[in-house]
Amino acid sequence: MTQFPLGPDGAPQARRHTDLPPDARPRIAVISAFAPEIAILETALEGAETRRIGPAQYTTGQLEGRDVVLFLSGISTVNAAMTTQAALDHFDITAVLFSGIAGGVDPNLGIGDVVVAERWAHYLEGAFARETPQGYALPGWMDGAVANYGMIHTRGVDVVPPGGDAPESRFWFDSDPALLDIARLAAEGLELENAGGELPPKVTVGGNGVSGPVFMDNAGFRDHAFAAFGARVLDMESASVAQVAYANAVPFIAFRSLSDLAGGGGGENEIAAFLSVAAANSARLMRAVLRRMPQE
Repeated sequence: MTQFPLGPDGAPQARRHTDLPPDARPRIAVISAFAPEIAILETALEGAETRRIGPAQYTTGQLEGRDVVLFLSGISTVNAAMTTQAALDHFDITAVLFSGIAGGVDPNLGIGDVVVAERWAHYLEGAFARETPQGYALPGWMDGAVANYGMIHTRGVDVVPPGGDAPESRFWFDSDPALLDIARLAAEGLELENAGGELPPKVTVGGNGVSGPVFMDNAGFRDHAFAAFGARVLDMESASVAQVAYANAVPFIAFRSLSDLAGGGGGENEIAAFLSVAAANSARLMRAVLRRMPQE
């Protein structure tokens, strides 16, 4: 049984998610999904001060001369949405930047490459369809957004738009155009760590990314993600963070470096071998963008 603290009147009181007042200083949210990614950024943070909000830790300070709040989203979609919304509620967030690893979907990309997608979608938001003699069929009143993968029919997600009262169905969540332009400039001449491939790693700005609460290591679905979504990269958090940023009218961009090929490689999944290289490359581009962002 949960024990709540007692108030002055002796009645139980629910625990507050934080005892600290909101931080009114304008800051850029800098997010990574798990510890090996964020550790690269923590070492460069100046004037670090940490506070806890609910289950997550948020560290304020300066990175590349910009006031930031640095935190882990947690792995997968629900954790990412929860921690991002808490940051937006507690801090004055002017932009959201996500740096991390991902699985490569576009066959023209290699491990260590960094993708900055123009838009993101949830590839498992939808319906698992009924099997019929004619194939996997949705109810007559329901439509799929893209071609299905067996029983999996992907659809849009309901979200209340900024300033709106009623939810709308939305499939894609866009990265901020101004931040994409900065990313293109930052990518010019940027040196990335080589993962041992024949070609040097590169930055690709544009195209689509997809996210879902699944560690993807399946060649068939990888091919489907490229064909149906036009996806270049696949991860577990970016679309959720993009959705939260959209609902709160805050600019968003994600930098994702390929740690593996999401099941498209010839042997065992590559993430264990290339996680550190990929995390370093995404952080390097993110910091280059941060340096070029306008001062508040």
